[in-house]
Amino acid sequence: MDDMNLIQQAQRHHLVVRELGEEIDLEIGRADDDPSFANTPIMGGRPREPSAEENDEVKNMMASSQFSNEEQDVSKTQPVKKKKVVKRWREEWADTYKWAFVDVKEGTARIFCSVCREYGRKHRRNPYGNEGSRNMQMSALEEHNNSLLHKEALRLQMASKDKIVVDKTIYVKALMSKTAGSIVEAALKRDPHELEFIQSVQEAVHALDRVIAKNSHYVNIMERLLEPERMLVFRVPWVDDRGETHVNRGFRVHFNQALGPCRGGIRFHPSMNLSIAKFLGFGQTLKNALSPYRLGGAAGGSDFDPKGKTENEIMRFCQSFMNEIYRYLGPDKDLPSEEMGVGTREMGYLLGQYRRLAGHFQGSFTGPRIFWSGSSLRTEATGYGLVFFVQLMLTDMNKEIKGLRCAVSGSGKITMHVLEKLIAYGALPITVSDSKGYLVDEDGFDYMKISFLRDIKAQQRSLRDYSKTYARSKYYDEAKPWSERCDVAFPCGYQNEIDQSDAISLVSSGCRILVEGSNMPCTPEAVDVLKKANVLIAPAIAAGAGGVVAGELELNHECNLLNWSPEDFESKLQEAMKQIYQRALKAASDFGYQKESPEALVHGAVISAFLTIAQAMSDQGCV
Repeated sequence: MDDMNLIQQAQRHHLVVRELGEEIDLEIGRADDDPSFANTPIMGGRPREPSAEENDEVKNMMASSQFSNEEQDVSKTQPVKKKKVVKRWREEWADTYKWAFVDVKEGTARIFCSVCREYGRKHRRNPYGNEGSRNMQMSALEEHNNSLLHKEALRLQMASKDKIVVDKTIYVKALMSKTAGSIVEAALKRDPHELEFIQSVQEAVHALDRVIAKNSHYVNIMERLLEPERMLVFRVPWVDDRGETHVNRGFRVHFNQALGPCRGGIRFHPSMNLSIAKFLGFGQTLKNALSPYRLGGAAGGSDFDPKGKTENEIMRFCQSFMNEIYRYLGPDKDLPSEEMGVGTREMGYLLGQYRRLAGHFQGSFTGPRIFWSGSSLRTEATGYGLVFFVQLMLTDMNKEIKGLRCAVSGSGKITMHVLEKLIAYGALPITVSDSKGYLVDEDGFDYMKISFLRDIKAQQRSLRDYSKTYARSKYYDEAKPWSERCDVAFPCGYQNEIDQSDAISLVSSGCRILVEGSNMPCTPEAVDVLKKANVLIAPAIAAGAGGVVAGELELNHECNLLNWSPEDFESKLQEAMKQIYQRALKAASDFGYQKESPEALVHGAVISAFLTIAQAMSDQGCV
């Protein structure tokens, strides 16, 4: 029996390493008494030695590791028979930081495993080389994936991701008055991790600097305004087509109702969180206050991703989402509208469940379907309004939009309607984009090309397929359209899509006007670059108010929109956009901003909206 044990030990050895009380059995092949083993490399090549900087970075992250030196010392002092080889392996596996290195992959710092040069769970090849049978190779690969090294490398990778997000720098601007600065400081102390919301607060307070400096009474009003009236955070359980249960998180923020019932979008996107819901709700509150209607602001959504889901899965999710918030909805409370990831299909499912639960039919619940909502131009209104707004700006500059090159980002419904109206007015839209890159057509888009783009998106194909049909176009991977020569830019994608380098590219490409089609599309650093270059900015709370106008025309039944011609509807929309434009300019002028200043419209829009809300809040007392 002893002879048999010796034979087995000569063929195979095991190394036990403790990890948080768990024993991991690292199996080693033939021992060092085999003369061929000493001359055979353990891996295909030696692991890359990390640089001093990489070692420092990994060591810092290893400071939070739950492995104590005492545990490592215990594992090193365990008696083993083949001590030369096993000691070597134990030392290499115990000093985990030597077996992991930091490198940048696709713009993100990641922790790589030095054995297989991969990160996370992307281990593909046998770390012990290609010798031996397939079973032996697979066994060795499985051991590697379950090993202390791989688990620790994966843990460090996740820790590094969290570290990058949590430690992201918040850009704080200098303010004229200490009272205005105190508002930002209070918001930072209360919600230090809500980066998007803090950024939107800073932009608003910066625009209100002169207002607050003249009247300290507004400090208290602003502090109350920045705390939402109601924040709903809830779980959304749903079942997929395979019968598996999933849970997402839902949000609805009623930001302020001093002027009237809430209006605001619902966004379904994996990145959705409370910070984004609050920043969208705050922006919607200002946008609604600037419109010709007396409305409060709200926003919400979920981290659910409709992409890749079946119709039934989306329907079940929407019904579960509505089950949680229907009590807070209604024409006199809150009516949601479309936002990113939520279109006609999703809003139809939401309305159906709302009608079922509430017991009544609110026809103007969302928008675009004629047979249950009213105006067929509801979705066009936001995109058309952006073009109408830039027309007003150009008219004041004694210029026209005809012939101007326009760079547009995004490829959703707002982008397509911007393209339509630009073409109608003789402009030359040349770009669209998606999450993978951007498409440029030097000949410009026309109605037939827009129809083709819609077909591509409806079939969930890549914009790259457009270039196969139109040879003069080109698709650029992992790039943004802001380096293309243009006169006017329409960012219609996502918040903070234009950073400092993009802003520099825009200025270099000749851009003179930027129209915010999405909420907060520029980072604070980008805004500074654009202002210094005297690029005029049309803020989203003013230029993007077309959707608010169309929704209220439906709800208030000012006329039967089904009987309106597109010309009548556009005339009403143009008149509303003109009122908003003039209100913003007047407020800017009242507080000393010149009409030609790049800050005039941005600051004037916020000032006008805030003063309207502040008056209502003062009249209603401390509520």
